[in-house]
Amino acid sequence: MNAENERIVTAFCRSLLDADMAKTVEYLAEDVHYHNIPWKPVTGRAAVRQLLDPLVHGANCAITKMDIKHTASCGNVVMNERVETWVKGSVKIDLPVFGVFELENGKITHWRDYFDSGTIQPLMDALKNA
Repeated sequence: MNAENERIVTAFCRSLLDADMAKTVEYLAEDVHYHNIPWKPVTGRAAVRQLLDPLVHGANCAITKMDIKHTASCGNVVMNERVETWVKGSVKIDLPVFGVFELENGKITHWRDYFDSGTIQPLMDALKNA
Protein backbone atom coordinates (compact mmCIF):
# COMPACT_ATOMS: atom_id res chain seq x y z
CA MET A 1 0.00 0.00 0.00
CA ASN A 2 2.89 2.40 0.68
CA ALA A 3 4.06 2.23 -2.94
CA GLU A 4 0.53 2.95 -4.21
CA ASN A 5 0.15 5.89 -1.81
CA GLU A 6 3.50 7.26 -2.97
CA ARG A 7 2.37 6.90 -6.59
CA ILE A 8 -0.87 8.78 -5.85
CA VAL A 9 0.94 11.64 -4.09
CA THR A 10 3.53 11.95 -6.85
CA ALA A 11 0.82 11.99 -9.53
CA PHE A 12 -1.14 14.56 -7.52
CA CYS A 13 1.85 16.87 -7.12
CA ARG A 14 2.75 16.61 -10.80
CA SER A 15 -0.89 17.28 -11.77
CA LEU A 16 -0.46 20.84 -10.51
CA LEU A 17 1.68 21.47 -13.60
CA ASP A 18 -1.30 20.65 -15.87
CA ALA A 19 -3.14 23.89 -14.91
CA ASP A 20 -6.40 21.96 -14.48
CA MET A 21 -7.60 22.22 -10.89
CA ALA A 22 -10.80 20.30 -11.71
CA LYS A 23 -8.59 17.29 -12.49
CA THR A 24 -6.17 17.93 -9.62
CA VAL A 25 -8.81 18.04 -6.88
CA GLU A 26 -9.99 14.56 -7.89
CA TYR A 27 -7.00 13.22 -5.94
CA LEU A 28 -8.44 14.81 -2.78
CA ALA A 29 -11.11 13.50 -0.43
CA GLU A 30 -14.26 15.66 -0.39
CA ASP A 31 -13.45 16.78 3.18
CA VAL A 32 -9.67 17.15 2.71
CA HIS A 33 -7.81 19.28 5.23
CA TYR A 34 -5.20 21.45 3.49
CA HIS A 35 -2.70 23.63 5.30
CA ASN A 36 -0.06 25.68 3.56
CA ILE A 37 2.07 26.43 6.59
CA PRO A 38 2.34 29.43 7.43
CA TRP A 39 -1.12 30.38 6.10
CA LYS A 40 -4.56 29.46 7.44
CA PRO A 41 -5.82 25.93 6.75
CA VAL A 42 -8.86 25.18 4.59
CA THR A 43 -11.22 22.21 4.51
CA GLY A 44 -12.88 20.62 1.49
CA ARG A 45 -12.16 20.26 -2.20
CA ALA A 46 -13.99 23.47 -3.08
CA ALA A 47 -11.95 25.47 -0.57
CA VAL A 48 -8.69 24.01 -1.88
CA ARG A 49 -9.71 24.85 -5.41
CA GLN A 50 -10.71 28.39 -4.44
CA LEU A 51 -7.33 28.89 -2.77
CA LEU A 52 -5.24 27.42 -5.59
CA ASP A 53 -7.13 28.51 -8.74
CA PRO A 54 -5.44 31.95 -8.79
CA LEU A 55 -2.04 30.23 -8.64
CA VAL A 56 -2.29 27.10 -10.78
CA HIS A 57 -5.45 26.99 -12.90
CA GLY A 58 -5.61 27.76 -16.61
CA ALA A 59 -3.95 30.98 -17.69
CA ASN A 60 -3.21 31.75 -14.02
CA CYS A 61 -0.82 28.82 -13.78
CA ALA A 62 2.43 30.13 -12.36
CA ILE A 63 4.05 26.80 -11.48
CA THR A 64 6.36 25.72 -14.28
CA LYS A 65 8.43 22.90 -12.82
CA MET A 66 8.39 20.48 -9.92
CA ASP A 67 11.45 18.50 -8.89
CA ILE A 68 10.54 15.87 -6.31
CA LYS A 69 13.81 15.17 -4.53
CA HIS A 70 12.73 12.51 -2.03
CA THR A 71 9.62 10.55 -1.12
CA ALA A 72 9.10 8.43 2.00
CA SER A 73 6.08 6.74 3.47
CA CYS A 74 4.89 4.79 6.46
CA GLY A 75 1.39 3.37 6.55
CA ASN A 76 -1.04 5.92 5.17
CA VAL A 77 1.41 8.86 5.44
CA VAL A 78 3.53 10.00 2.50
CA MET A 79 6.13 12.76 2.75
CA ASN A 80 8.03 14.42 -0.03
CA GLU A 81 10.71 17.02 -0.41
CA ARG A 82 10.41 19.01 -3.59
CA VAL A 83 11.49 22.20 -5.30
CA GLU A 84 8.75 24.02 -7.17
CA THR A 85 9.61 26.65 -9.78
CA TRP A 86 7.10 29.48 -10.02
CA VAL A 87 7.09 32.24 -12.64
CA LYS A 88 4.84 35.28 -12.93
CA GLY A 89 5.97 38.06 -15.24
CA SER A 90 9.60 38.82 -14.47
CA VAL A 91 9.45 37.07 -11.07
CA LYS A 92 10.88 33.57 -10.88
CA ILE A 93 11.37 31.66 -7.64
CA ASP A 94 12.53 28.18 -6.73
CA LEU A 95 10.52 27.24 -3.67
CA PRO A 96 11.74 24.39 -1.45
CA VAL A 97 8.69 22.58 -0.03
CA PHE A 98 8.23 19.71 2.39
CA GLY A 99 4.83 18.03 2.03
CA VAL A 100 3.02 15.64 4.35
CA PHE A 101 0.03 13.75 2.95
CA GLU A 102 -2.36 11.35 4.65
CA LEU A 103 -4.44 9.02 2.50
CA GLU A 104 -7.52 6.87 2.96
CA ASN A 105 -9.07 4.70 0.25
CA GLY A 106 -6.79 6.15 -2.41
CA LYS A 107 -7.66 9.79 -1.67
CA ILE A 108 -5.64 12.49 0.08
CA THR A 109 -7.42 13.39 3.32
CA HIS A 110 -4.79 15.71 4.82
CA TRP A 111 -2.21 17.79 2.98
CA ARG A 112 0.33 20.02 4.71
CA ASP A 113 3.04 21.93 2.86
CA TYR A 114 5.86 23.59 4.75
CA PHE A 115 7.83 26.39 3.09
CA ASP A 116 9.35 29.77 3.85
CA SER A 117 6.81 32.54 3.32
CA GLY A 118 9.61 35.03 2.66
CA THR A 119 10.77 33.02 -0.34
CA ILE A 120 7.32 33.04 -1.93
CA GLN A 121 6.45 36.68 -1.15
CA PRO A 122 7.80 38.13 -4.44
CA LEU A 123 5.51 35.74 -6.31
CA MET A 124 2.52 36.70 -4.19
CA ASP A 125 3.27 40.38 -4.87
CA ALA A 126 3.51 39.69 -8.61
CA LEU A 127 0.16 37.86 -8.55
CA LYS A 128 -1.52 40.80 -6.79
CA ASN A 129 -0.19 43.17 -9.43
CA ALA A 130 -1.08 40.97 -12.41
